[in-house]
Amino acid sequence: MITNDSVSIRAVQTADSSQWAELYRGYRDFYELSPDDSIVERVWTWINDDSNEVNAFVATSGDRLVGLAHYRRFSRPSTGSVGIYLDDLFTDTSARGAGVGRALLSELSALAEREGRSVVRWITAENNARARRLYDLTATSTKWVTYDLAPGAL
Repeated sequence: MITNDSVSIRAVQTADSSQWAELYRGYRDFYELSPDDSIVERVWTWINDDSNEVNAFVATSGDRLVGLAHYRRFSRPSTGSVGIYLDDLFTDTSARGAGVGRALLSELSALAEREGRSVVRWITAENNARARRLYDLTATSTKWVTYDLAPGAL
């Protein structure tokens, strides 16, 4: 059993490749995305490319990765500030309820504070009830509705 005290958060490292990939495949499976190792490899390349905007924190328990958070900085013209956008947050099923998600959010909040960022923002699926319970306790739900426009649709 994993406890909150046994979870630590750090930047992802090159040696994390296989465990990170396992977690990321779990994330993609949770959201019913088609299995695609080329996407897993591409995102890993982005995370490890200093010129790419995508970064990652991982949660560890002992020598095992139990969670991940992919994030990037984004400009906010409406406020003239820069925020941190959380793209993906995932906790291994064996570690759910042990504070992994909260610890990852806490690290993102601390990063935003250290860097003088204006917000940490993310979206989640409406039916992701377990995650939303955590999010409702740690953040403020906004009035904004999200839309996706397909390239070339208009």
